[in-house]
Amino acid sequence: MLLYLWVKSMKPGSKTLIYSGGHTHERGVGILFDVTTAKSLGSWCPISDRVVEAKLVAKSINLGIIQVYASTSDSEDVEVEGFYEEIEKAKGNLKSQDIKIVMGDFNAKVWDDRVEDVVEPSGTGTVNERGKRLIEWCQVNDFTITNTWYQNHPRRQWTWKSPGDRSRNKLHPHSEKIRKRCRNIEVTAGSRL
Repeated sequence: MLLYLWVKSMKPGSKTLIYSGGHTHERGVGILFDVTTAKSLGSWCPISDRVVEAKLVAKSINLGIIQVYASTSDSEDVEVEGFYEEIEKAKGNLKSQDIKIVMGDFNAKVWDDRVEDVVEPSGTGTVNERGKRLIEWCQVNDFTITNTWYQNHPRRQWTWKSPGDRSRNKLHPHSEKIRKRCRNIEVTAGSRL
């Protein structure tokens, strides 16, 4: 599969986008950095058109960001498992002492019930198969779905809404290795960059 890989400065002195994706508009994943954060970008690695990893270098500890865009909920199980293997490959590029954040669109819904050290009771109320798989992955890898741990206004929780604004979902876009490092998770409303 041919991947387009690039780093692009969107405006001089403004934002930097790293991107990994195919030649269609169906796939692709990227991370957008402001000018200050981009100066800390030590390295990045395109894993696939669904997973990209970036390392931000700091004085005391580095931050590894793994940005993902999961396949849809009607995808074959083999494709879903391949996606999680790609996340593992990205994690393998980071050092054990690096802080690791895996975030993006998992196409996963998790329920309101607490799952020890993974989910707190502010999920969507329903769960889908991708949500069950995400919870399982978090349990095995000692990650937390952090946006279920904070009670924010609903408009700061929704990460997806259907065309025509008929339904909204929290797709649980954020997992973090060590929950105590995270103070809050909020969704930025709209598409302002």
